[in-house]
Amino acid sequence: MFDIPTYQQASTQLSIKQKVGQLLMPAAFINDSEEEVQRLEHLIREQYIGSLCFFHSRASAATNFEGAQEVIHNTQSYDRLKTLIQRYQKAAPLPLLIAIDAEWGLAMRIEDTPQYPYAITLGALQQEEHLVFQVGQAIASDCREIGIHWNLAPVVDINQNPKNPVIGYRSFGDDRQKVVNYARAYCQGMASLGTANALKHFPGHGDTHTDSHLNLPLIDKSKATLLENELYPYQALKAEFTDAIMVGHLAVPELSSGKHISASISKEIITGFLRGKMQWNGLIISDALNMHAIAGDFTEKGAVELAAFEAGNDVLCFTDNAEAGIESIAKKGNPEQIEASFQRLWQLKTKAFSFRKEVSAFNMVGYDALMKNLAEGSITMLWGNPNTIRDFREQGFQYLQIGNPAPFFIDDEAPGALHADQVLLSLTPRQAKPNHNFGLTPDEIEQIKTVINTKSTVLYCFGNPYVLPLIPWEKATAVVVVYQDFKAFQEVAKSHFLGELVAKGSLPITLENLGI
Repeated sequence: MFDIPTYQQASTQLSIKQKVGQLLMPAAFINDSEEEVQRLEHLIREQYIGSLCFFHSRASAATNFEGAQEVIHNTQSYDRLKTLIQRYQKAAPLPLLIAIDAEWGLAMRIEDTPQYPYAITLGALQQEEHLVFQVGQAIASDCREIGIHWNLAPVVDINQNPKNPVIGYRSFGDDRQKVVNYARAYCQGMASLGTANALKHFPGHGDTHTDSHLNLPLIDKSKATLLENELYPYQALKAEFTDAIMVGHLAVPELSSGKHISASISKEIITGFLRGKMQWNGLIISDALNMHAIAGDFTEKGAVELAAFEAGNDVLCFTDNAEAGIESIAKKGNPEQIEASFQRLWQLKTKAFSFRKEVSAFNMVGYDALMKNLAEGSITMLWGNPNTIRDFREQGFQYLQIGNPAPFFIDDEAPGALHADQVLLSLTPRQAKPNHNFGLTPDEIEQIKTVINTKSTVLYCFGNPYVLPLIPWEKATAVVVVYQDFKAFQEVAKSHFLGELVAKGSLPITLENLGI
């Protein structure tokens, strides 16, 4: 446990430049070279860096760790992270606030660590806030165990665009009240173990087909529409368990006097609207400042950091040019604004480092039991009914697996005589994101189309339901969405197929051409 000075002590002791250093959050890479580690240690020590955000490796810095071929797979990443946190804390003149994106657990950034269901899966639960609380609590426990104080989650974007390449499965769904209820439960779960949160991506990234890692999305809606939808979760949650709000790289002209400028560097949006009209007095953190939506607009080192700070961000995430940014802000930034941002950051640091409750003091739900409860609560009967599946099962069927291996059923387990005209289709998309057809090959998609069009097909989808419009799913005898391919979800799917349990979940999104 670290001893942290009071705000008054720290404010008196630190220079303006050192206070600015506290506001920067450079990226730290788990699988980095020793040379780069030492360079970051030097930066922390000399520039009084206040926080770090950990990523798996430089190859996956702007993406989630999903086992992509270009990303190194290191089974020692967890131990490596623990060691690096200790090294960087030792190098820091003042305790570092350690952050990570762990929306669905440390597995979002670190292989071989506990993975929890995506938000879209949780969104299929029906009035099961207690289960979402338990997910938040479990993730917080994993974070605390390794020395992470701040989980940059949850996503409170409302899922309004099926072609969204970056939010989709990361959102609780398209029902704004469910988004609020489940985000609240998730934050409460984390708060029970002292882990800070950050609602994202303000003003709302749910209705765009542009990936802000690559280009600047445009949200061209009226203020009334924005208040009714995108901004609703922030207004509903800001006075409760919210520790911070992350501002995304989105152009929202209605909030910036018609300008096509990213919200993350817009003073009108952050200071004028979020702080002013919405009266948010807590911490504001930028989305990663290396993202191409804005990074390419700034050629001078330190310029993007200065622009983001002057717009009203307190913490500047993923600053590629930290030293230049500190120099620029210390020289040109408003001293009163620097002090106000420093105070907000220090309040979060004080909260994070003063939490004393031990995990063992809580009646934590075990991982396996939690996964089973989540699987049973989320499995969704999208098309057909239990009677059609029972008749299908009793008549016999062939089994076909498409995508990632998922041992839901194999032929020698199939009850009854094999039926050539009936197919039990297990579809497991290789990725959760929609690019490249969720990782399915053109041949696989054609194979699925042929099967559904020519056979009586019962389809179980172990992945993002946004994959379904790629195929004629409405022509299937039955369609069941399982959302994840975890072992517990496969076991629950099998029990459902055998008629041993009823599907309780409900699709949390609207699919194209969906008439129900």
